Amino acid sequence: MPSETIEAVSPAVFAHQYKAKVLSALDTLNLNGIAQAIEILREARDQGRQIFVCGNGGSASTASHFVCDMMKGASQRGPRFRIMALTDSLPTITAYSNDVSYECIFTEQLKNFARKGDVVMALSGSGNSPNVVHALNYANSIGCQTIALTGRDGGKLGPLAKLQIHVPEPHMGRIEEGHLIACHMLCYYFMEA
Repeated sequence: MPSETIEAVSPAVFAHQYKAKVLSALDTLNLNGIAQAIEILREARDQGRQIFVCGNGGSASTASHFVCDMMKGASQRGPRFRIMALTDSLPTITAYSNDVSYECIFTEQLKNFARKGDVVMALSGSGNSPNVVHALNYANSIGCQTIALTGRDGGKLGPLAKLQIHVPEPHMGRIEEGHLIACHMLCYYFMEA
C-alpha cells in the first residue's frame, strides 16, 4: 500500500500563517469583558477578598502564570492581591484524585478557603472540564464572583460564570494564546495603567 504524502509547508510560511490566525483570534477578545474583570479584581483587592484561579493542562499553566504575575508584578504598586492558583498544590491534587476523584480537586480546596464575595476564575478551552465546572458551581452556591475564560462554544462553564471571557475558536492553541493575552491584560493593567 503506497504511503500518502503530505504536502509540506515551509517553516516561514507556516509561521506567517500561524501568526495571522493568532491575531485573528485575538480580535475576538471581548475587551468590555476584560474591563469588567479588571473591576472585579480591583474590588476584590480593595476589599481584601481572596481570588482563586484554576484550569487543566495548558489552562493550569496559564492559571499559575497569571497568579505569579498578579503576586509579583501587580501587587508591587499598591495594595496586594490575595490570590492563589488551585493548580499549584500537587500533593493536594494527587491525594484527592487518587482517594476521591479528579472532578473534586478544585472544589475541595474552595471548601477550605473560599468565602462569600471572593472571586473564582476558571480557565477551560473546551469549557467542559468537570473539575472546573464543579468549582464554578460550588463558587456560585456560596456567593462568589465567578469568571470563566473559555473557548469553542463556551461549553458548560461559560453560562455558569457571572462573567465569561470567550475565545470562539476551535483550535486549542489559539484559545490558550487568547487566554494568556487576556490574563496579561488583566495583570498589566495593575502594573502599568
